[in-house]
Amino acid sequence: MLSVDGLSAAYGRVTTLWDVSFTVAEGEIVTLIGSNGAGKTTTLRVLSGLLPVRTGSVQFDGHDLSRLRSDQIVGLGIVHVPEGRLLWPRLSVEENLILGAYLPKAKAKRKENLERVFAQFPTLRERRNQLAGTLSGGERQMCAIARGLMSVPRLLMLDEPSLGLSPRLVGEIFQTILGLHELGITVLLVEQNVHRALEIAQRGYVLELGRVAKSGSGQQLLADPHVKAAYLGL
Repeated sequence: MLSVDGLSAAYGRVTTLWDVSFTVAEGEIVTLIGSNGAGKTTTLRVLSGLLPVRTGSVQFDGHDLSRLRSDQIVGLGIVHVPEGRLLWPRLSVEENLILGAYLPKAKAKRKENLERVFAQFPTLRERRNQLAGTLSGGERQMCAIARGLMSVPRLLMLDEPSLGLSPRLVGEIFQTILGLHELGITVLLVEQNVHRALEIAQRGYVLELGRVAKSGSGQQLLADPHVKAAYLGL
């Protein structure tokens, strides 16, 4: 489905990704873990067309993403839910969701998709007329994920979905991710809660200083001595 090979990227003259390679197969949850500044968010920004590819190849079902605009990438079914939720606080929940269905294909099924999203997130149905800026942290994160679903993604990229949430809400977010996976949505997850991310992921990659340092199944990485010491505090 997604194949990244030898990817390098930079902010201006500062290279932040070096020869990064990984794959995501259809139906998987794959997680990218690493410390702050390791290149996880940068990787998602490249995949969504917000940052250019310097060298290497990024292929999605035979399409070269380096040649496409962000809206074209969304049109292929790749949707990026960024860190920080980035909702429009003075718009209602429903208005925020509708903005996720801006491409023609999604717009044509906007009502149908909205009902499906409300079925998946009943709390958002209750809050549909409430200003997004007045939602709790967990509700804002659910709204951000739901807005991404309005674009009918094949690959959903989530950047730090549990950041800043209470332990109870963290559990709810991870259950939501598992639920989306059960619906057939492929997930590429960037997450600072390494233990929870590796528990639900089929595979993971450890990024360190912009390079892939380790890879393996979620269970293999949970048992890895370096991962335990560096990221799990064990």
